[in-house]
Amino acid sequence: MKQFLKFTLATIVGIFIASLLCTLIFFGIIGAIAGGSDAATVLKTNSVYEINLEGTLIDRSKDDPFSGVFAEAMGNNAEKMIGLDDILSNIEKAKNDDNIVGIYLKGGSLSGGIASIKEIRNALIDFKKSGKFIVSYADNYSQRMYYLVSVADRILLNPQGMLELKGLSAQIMFLKNTLDKLGIDMQIVKVGTFKSAVEPFINTKMSDANKLQVSVFMNSIWNTILKEVSVSRKIPVDSLNKFADEMMMFQPTEKTKQYALVDSLVYIDQVDSILKSCVKNIGKDEKLAFVKHTAMTKVADNSKFDKNKVAVIYAIGDITDVEGEGIVARDLVETINKVANDSAVKSVVLRVSSPGGSAYASEQIWHALAMLKAKKPLIVSMGDYAASGGYYISCMADKIVAQPNTITGSIGIFGVIPNIKGLNEKLGLTYDGIKTNKMSDAISVNRAFTPDERNLMQNYVNRGYELFVKRCADGRKMTTDQIKNIAEGRVWTGEDAIKIGLVDKIGGLNDAIKLAVEKAKLKTYNVNEYPVKEDFATKFMKSFSEGIETRFVKAQLGEQYKMFKQIQNINKVNGIQTRMSYDLIIQ
Repeated sequence: MKQFLKFTLATIVGIFIASLLCTLIFFGIIGAIAGGSDAATVLKTNSVYEINLEGTLIDRSKDDPFSGVFAEAMGNNAEKMIGLDDILSNIEKAKNDDNIVGIYLKGGSLSGGIASIKEIRNALIDFKKSGKFIVSYADNYSQRMYYLVSVADRILLNPQGMLELKGLSAQIMFLKNTLDKLGIDMQIVKVGTFKSAVEPFINTKMSDANKLQVSVFMNSIWNTILKEVSVSRKIPVDSLNKFADEMMMFQPTEKTKQYALVDSLVYIDQVDSILKSCVKNIGKDEKLAFVKHTAMTKVADNSKFDKNKVAVIYAIGDITDVEGEGIVARDLVETINKVANDSAVKSVVLRVSSPGGSAYASEQIWHALAMLKAKKPLIVSMGDYAASGGYYISCMADKIVAQPNTITGSIGIFGVIPNIKGLNEKLGLTYDGIKTNKMSDAISVNRAFTPDERNLMQNYVNRGYELFVKRCADGRKMTTDQIKNIAEGRVWTGEDAIKIGLVDKIGGLNDAIKLAVEKAKLKTYNVNEYPVKEDFATKFMKSFSEGIETRFVKAQLGEQYKMFKQIQNINKVNGIQTRMSYDLIIQ
């Protein structure tokens, strides 16, 4: 009895202490939220906007109260997310504010899509028109970051640092052997010779058609990088290719200066004096004021209120007709309808960064956008990807704007039904039943297709493909034959897509907004973003009750989370899909 009372008391005390700690943590976070200053940042004279190039670049910034907590609890560093929208806005503020004298690019390992990197690069080039300086320093530059910082007036590198310049490579993870071991046969029906999204399920290597399209768009992306670095650094393209073949990151650091890839080899404690030397009117003992990225986002927006609005609707991620991350058709359609019915919105920009997904969801979004376009101008701005379903929801726009290294096209369609008969046999599972009609048990996952079932699926996919082609033909004012000649699921870069009529203009989000303004013939306007961002407190309360398991797994797996998601998503790739092989890893 004594032992029972002892353990009972210990349990009660443990529960009490745990509850107390949870309460303290909860109110501590609430206090941090309440205590967090939302006051506008006041810039001092001779301020330098410091952009720390670390973390992961996403299209739109978001508050995520719990991810950092979970990561730290699992012994990992919190994943830092930087919004492209915030960076572009901050660079524009820095350009127009007299207190900002320059930009300091610090770091060198920001992870992001090449088209998004180019968007920042273009904004920095525009910033330089103000006559203000840009200086970059890093211990090591990744290849993408070197492409970004190559616009700087001075590029500084640690004397013992590395600069990656080696060209591009691409890899796809193939799952066929793993699925074979599990006894799972992925039954595929598709339209499009180049429709390679299904290859990881049925092949162990890339098909010849896929190798061709990947080779073409990889070389297109690399040539864009070379040409732009060549202009910024005044180094011939042939020389840059020669340096890349030397694998620069393993060459002596002195070579980076010898080849004019960087301007100076210095340690970080020398950077302040170099930055100060770039400022004309500053006293000998006067110090520069550094404005961090977060503080810069709080610099007051001096744009005046205007009743005319240009709406920017974000469509980011996989397209799905179920709840989850990415583009949920029901939610996006609701946002589109809200914008369409807002009389203050005079023109709309749809920002698409998506590899596609559900064909049904894509059609729902297409229909809502077609209804919106009947009321007001619609311009599409493509991010890193706007392919397959991403192109489906873009094709009806008045104008389509993309970066030269945007991945787009992939006009094709496929269906996937797993056959788990082999897995059932391994597990010793058997099935039996009755049916009233010939097709009552059609398209079962417990056996292979019958010839009739495969024909039904193929005809279903064919109809979906013909509808996709028609949507593109109508939207682009082309014939269906013209679309089919450039379709077949083939992927194109924005640079190549403009030549074949899938894209109208090379540019970024700001260029798309300018087109939307011109189309609506607006003289004054404000830009409003949709869906409206939730404030931190609302996001916190949602995070407290939703997605705990996902956050836990993500924090535990760290960098391996993407591979886990790819395997997990096999369960979701059922039915008809407009999706490209977006898990292609470009390095």
